[in-house]
Amino acid sequence: MNGKLANPAPLGLAGFAFTTWMLSMMNAGWFDGKSMGLVLALALAYGGTAQMVAGVLEFPRGNTFGTVAFFSYGAFWWSFALFIYFFSSGVPGAFVGWYLFVWGIFTFYMWIASLRHNTALMLVFLALWITFVLLALGAWGVSGFTHIGGYVGLVTAILAFYLSAAEVINEAYGRSVLPVGAPAASD
Repeated sequence: MNGKLANPAPLGLAGFAFTTWMLSMMNAGWFDGKSMGLVLALALAYGGTAQMVAGVLEFPRGNTFGTVAFFSYGAFWWSFALFIYFFSSGVPGAFVGWYLFVWGIFTFYMWIASLRHNTALMLVFLALWITFVLLALGAWGVSGFTHIGGYVGLVTAILAFYLSAAEVINEAYGRSVLPVGAPAASD
């Protein structure tokens, strides 16, 4: 045993990307509500639990950003699944819009913090922030915004899949095979 801790970020990013992709296909209108069961299963098992595990594993590494991001978005997926399974009956769409908007606020300040990390991560948070705002507008009744948010969510998922792949492949090869870009902000 070499005492080196494994990087949990690719796990968290993959769980986030996979679940975001599946829900975004529904939001984009590719699939209807009959497909929600699979999204919810992923939300609990991979998007939720795997991200929470990644968040917990970031803690001993001293990575506050990773801990907060992965644990929070894991909790997002759990709350989403629990809401759809048990609590959605009678909840007005406007209130759901506020849920999405507040996640957008959280994502906005996480995006600001991501500027100190690589470009790929910054793009994931930027796209996610835009996704939450568009989905909130859609929930508030602005025509077409849920579908647009679905397409931006697909872009978000692709960016997260790319970063997950880059972190696994680059570590495996000991060099930058898939570039992630320099931080946008520095000292």
